[in-house]
Amino acid sequence: MLIAEDERFMAHCLLLARRGAGSVSPNPMVGSVIVCEGEVVGEGYHEVFGGPHAEVNAIASVADGEVLRRSTLYVNLEPCSHYGKTPPCADLIVEKGIRRVVIGCGDPNPQVAGRGVARLRAAGIEVQEGVLEAESKRLNEAFITSHAEGRPFVALKLAETLDGRIATVDGGSKWITGEAARREVHRLRCSYDAVLSGAATIRADGSRLTVRHCAGRNPLRVVLDPSLSLSPDAPVFGEEARTLVFASERMAGSPAAERHAARGIESVFVEEGRGGLDLRAVLDELHRRQVLSVMVESGGRLSASLARERLLDKLYMFIAPKLFGGDALASFGPLGVSSPAEALAFRFEPPRCVGEDILLEAYCVK
Repeated sequence: MLIAEDERFMAHCLLLARRGAGSVSPNPMVGSVIVCEGEVVGEGYHEVFGGPHAEVNAIASVADGEVLRRSTLYVNLEPCSHYGKTPPCADLIVEKGIRRVVIGCGDPNPQVAGRGVARLRAAGIEVQEGVLEAESKRLNEAFITSHAEGRPFVALKLAETLDGRIATVDGGSKWITGEAARREVHRLRCSYDAVLSGAATIRADGSRLTVRHCAGRNPLRVVLDPSLSLSPDAPVFGEEARTLVFASERMAGSPAAERHAARGIESVFVEEGRGGLDLRAVLDELHRRQVLSVMVESGGRLSASLARERLLDKLYMFIAPKLFGGDALASFGPLGVSSPAEALAFRFEPPRCVGEDILLEAYCVK
């Protein structure tokens, strides 16, 4: 019975935590619930980066200290144990005399990583770990990837036909999918820290890479433009959102670089790798800037480069009930796969309909 109750209240923590999407990065999304004698008596979530953590807001919502001492605190991520922008949550829990703490998953941040749990147990608090652990890790997959792999979580969005084509033989791609799918893409955009595309795709589509069909923040726009071929007047450089350009180091100090700089466009110069910019260097720089998650919207060449470098974590595949045929442009360029055993493998999530189209989500199997 206790297990079922713990899972029910942890599920509520996860719902609360999602309210912080788009507002708390580079911190994780965290929700907290305080339960006394089977009833929720307080709750809170991490609302904005630099603001109070979920446990602090939940504890503050309970006025009666005696109730707190008889309560269980639920939180989907291990309470912090270090001073950052706010004091340690583990110390506050101890100070308030909360008798039991239930945690969804551990915090991969080396400054925490088990220290929060150790602090609670050292104070005699009963700690239950791993309740809805998979769901808790999924919610903060970008935060976990950032600490575990030292780079942002990378998701690739594709709008394609049933036969895996992203444009006609003449390059036409508007619109493969329907209006509902396009709205969903904008909803996804605002949940990522950055949206990344290549210059050729941006030029062909006249892309702005902003959030327009739903309420939400504009992510950082990241443009891969090795030769700085895009005009500073291109829509993707509009003032409604920040844009960061990555170019080849050979372009540093060039007239094009000076034109971009004169217009206030920030450029980062990196080495060129196989068939384009060094993608690992790009992700390293974004990681340095505390970008936890990147959604890629690109053509087949960049998609293939990410796949070859094993830098893809997730796919969003919006599939339209249409056929373009073999002369149309494929979702991925050459991958050099010579046998099925060499293929980059993914694990499907349950598919869902988005208007007349289907959305398939898939995670890379590592």
